[in-house]
Amino acid sequence: MITNLTSSQQAIDLEDKYGAHNYHPLPVVLSKGEGVYVWDVEGKRYYDFLSAYSAVNQGHCHPKIVGAMTKQAQTLSLTSRAFYNDMLGTYEKYITEYFGFDKVLPMNTGAEAVETAIKLCRKWAYEVKGINENEAQIIVCENNFHGRTTTIISFSNDEVARKNFGPYTSGFIKIEYDNLLALEEALENNSNIAGFLVEPIQGEAGVYVPSKSYLSTAKALCEQYNVLFIADEVQTGIARTGQLLAVNHENVHPDILILGKALSGGAYPVSAVLADNEIMNVIKPGQHGSTFGGNPIAAAVAIAALEVVKEEKLAENAERLGQIFRKELSEFAKTSDLVKLVRGKGLLNAIVINDTEDSSTAWDICIKLRDNGLLAKPTHGNIIRFAPPLVMNEEQLMDCISIIKNTISKF
Repeated sequence: MITNLTSSQQAIDLEDKYGAHNYHPLPVVLSKGEGVYVWDVEGKRYYDFLSAYSAVNQGHCHPKIVGAMTKQAQTLSLTSRAFYNDMLGTYEKYITEYFGFDKVLPMNTGAEAVETAIKLCRKWAYEVKGINENEAQIIVCENNFHGRTTTIISFSNDEVARKNFGPYTSGFIKIEYDNLLALEEALENNSNIAGFLVEPIQGEAGVYVPSKSYLSTAKALCEQYNVLFIADEVQTGIARTGQLLAVNHENVHPDILILGKALSGGAYPVSAVLADNEIMNVIKPGQHGSTFGGNPIAAAVAIAALEVVKEEKLAENAERLGQIFRKELSEFAKTSDLVKLVRGKGLLNAIVINDTEDSSTAWDICIKLRDNGLLAKPTHGNIIRFAPPLVMNEEQLMDCISIIKNTISKF
């Protein structure tokens, strides 16, 4: 039975009654999306400035992606990996050549891909590097966000995600983000380090952009100590930061690359772990898998989504519009008591609100932005993240900048 909703409140009440309360959404109920716009149940149009946490880089309901998905869904949807299918090999060739790796291991969600990378790193450590079994350590960064599985929350700083979900998984060393001395010290003092797992920009933590040359120096240190550099580009990848990958800003080629979100343009759950043969070949039949990972629909959708990125020059557009956005908002911040700081890369940006983390100011501003036709969401209390679809044009961006300025000025 499908209920025909006539109001946003009906939809909110249904979720509240029948759904687990594991999210705190902004009170807006969306029923349609196209390009940079979404519409609510009542028909009001908004600019989407979150892009489903950067999953919808190619814009809502991109016709090429939807077309590929529809065509494949009507032909063959799922075989499991018990059999070959005629789409997976084509996709694997396309994505590995696209990003410059020997092999890909396909999964569905970003968190699954991170778990896969961790398993891959550990197995490489025991079978190639020669670390004694069960002694491998992976270095991670404080304030990271890699997902919410039991393994990942074990090395998270987010107590909301951690509390009462223990016991926690061992095998991780936490160091300060953007601190090369801490990384070098951890590598020097422990011969059991297998990998360094890092976000090129910490998105969920508030769009923290590391110092210039942080990533390239970290990669060099990993090479020096025979440690795998693992880049979690689930949020920052696929043109979001003005390059195809955020690590490309420093010409870094990760040993293991983790992708998700915009790998499907938001149309379907698709994630991937890419590595070269020396690393990927440690995985043998039966040692890792997923019923849906690498299914024909996912393969067709991901190829189309990646083609759109190249054909529409989305990385170049993100770079150009991101510079305009930060320039305009930084100038505005000089005149505003509410905006403390503007930071970001490409079209992954944030403003820091001049209030404490436990205040409701950023949330209240987002409610006003919603009223004025723009959807964004706070993170860490006093930070508002702005990440519109990369198909946005300059005229639309300037309209959004006006909405942001006017909303904050009148707050």
